[in-house]
Amino acid sequence: MVPVRTPTRIAAVAVTATLTVALAACTGTSPSTGTGPPPASSTAAPSSVPAPVSDGVTTTADVFGPGCSQLPQGSAPGSPTAMGPLRVVAAAATNPLLTTLAAAIGTVPGLGDSLDAQPGLTVFAPADTAFVALRGQLGAAAYDALLADPNKLGALLQYHVAGTRHDAATLVAARTSGELTGGVLTIGGTPQDPTVTDGKGDVATVLCGNIPTANATVFVIDKVLTPAS
Repeated sequence: MVPVRTPTRIAAVAVTATLTVALAACTGTSPSTGTGPPPASSTAAPSSVPAPVSDGVTTTADVFGPGCSQLPQGSAPGSPTAMGPLRVVAAAATNPLLTTLAAAIGTVPGLGDSLDAQPGLTVFAPADTAFVALRGQLGAAAYDALLADPNKLGALLQYHVAGTRHDAATLVAARTSGELTGGVLTIGGTPQDPTVTDGKGDVATVLCGNIPTANATVFVIDKVLTPAS
């Protein structure tokens, strides 16, 4: 025999359905069917992980530039391999491209010791040919007077030194370089071919860059940089 639904049972079902619809309207949701996907999380995952920041320390494998072939090779004195363990001034003194710079640093009392004591530097080191060009620009008398004045010479040399250590990639990314004298250099080009613009707008190119030393990364450049004033 087929059971007969009583009015009381039908009324109970109707009340239950009405309460379910009312509850859904109050909460702004529809009754779950049990078949849909779970709601998406409102918290978005990070889109990317920040790239690591280089400390500016390089190795002989990072050295680049057209002038690097003029350096001694292997472990010979003045080679990138031999310069690596030395403090920056001691290393520069062995580099055959930097004999004038090394001599100039030696004429400024305390400068060599001060630079070698720094924990991390970037040095834009004018090659010997850059000093020859400067002598031609200034004239012999003015050039010799500059080399004989430790105050002016010391300020000029420190204009080539930044208190933050960079490799070529972070240097180009920074776009500027603050020097020990308070001056600012403008960095352009690419990590493979960077340029350095001084306060007077003169642009130097890198002859040999990313040279490692114990406390500095060295970029041999083709000009002596000069501040705006």
